[in-house]
Amino acid sequence: MPVTLLGAAEIRALAGELDVTPTKKLGQNFVVDANTVRRIVQTAGVRPGEHVVEVGPGLGSLTLALLETGAYVTAVEIDHRLAARLAETATAHGVPHGALTVVDADALRITELPGDPTVLVANLPYNVSVPVLLHFLETFPAIERGVVMVQAEVGERLAAPPGSKVYGAPSAKAAWYGPWRLAGHVSRHVFWPVPNVDSVLVAFERDSLPRGDDDERRRTFALVDAAFQQRRKMLRQALSGVLGGGSAASAAEILERADVAPTARGEQLAVDDFLRVARTDAGAT
Repeated sequence: MPVTLLGAAEIRALAGELDVTPTKKLGQNFVVDANTVRRIVQTAGVRPGEHVVEVGPGLGSLTLALLETGAYVTAVEIDHRLAARLAETATAHGVPHGALTVVDADALRITELPGDPTVLVANLPYNVSVPVLLHFLETFPAIERGVVMVQAEVGERLAAPPGSKVYGAPSAKAAWYGPWRLAGHVSRHVFWPVPNVDSVLVAFERDSLPRGDDDERRRTFALVDAAFQQRRKMLRQALSGVLGGGSAASAAEILERADVAPTARGEQLAVDDFLRVARTDAGAT
């Protein structure tokens, strides 16, 4: 029995049955177009037998498209009503027993996943998309690649290279784990309710070797945060509170030793530059 997908009318009926009203607070916008969820799955290159983790499955539109490929899916859902109903919906649409695992939990707090999924695919609420992605990449090293649908502004930031107008802390932190790219635009009209913003698909691949250890990541991210909290200031000033002796002069000295111009600004540095500064500072203390 092939897996079938949800249609727009069934999605609305399910929402009514569960008394679920999509809320701006949770950033809920349900995808009601089958072609869109299949496109996301195809972009992610999901293959039969792969283990996928999905964050925020909602009523199950994307979940069923993932399961249609023959993959195994672990779905993490914070809304108890949606989590409780998802397995029943999957069974009704031909999903074989054991192919879907539902985890009723807050994605930002979860620290264990069954089966070590290797692919992340999700339609992420705009208000938690970056924290969720960084948390999952930090916490679950088995995740090798993924595709997420996010608000266009967020996606452009995630994929932005150093020097671009939208390059910022999310760009540098995401790049710690590997390269990111924009993988397509999504019309706002495939959602219910129709949001006021456009969405994009963003794809990523984890680097085969880690960039640094956990301590180096924390030090690097602290520098990134400091640099972009005062992004108009030169790095010798912006980083003076977190480098060396806590003065602009000591920060400038460490930056020079790391081969970074003290007069540069955060938006000019790639994540490897921030890491080099963090390592130089660690060696000086």
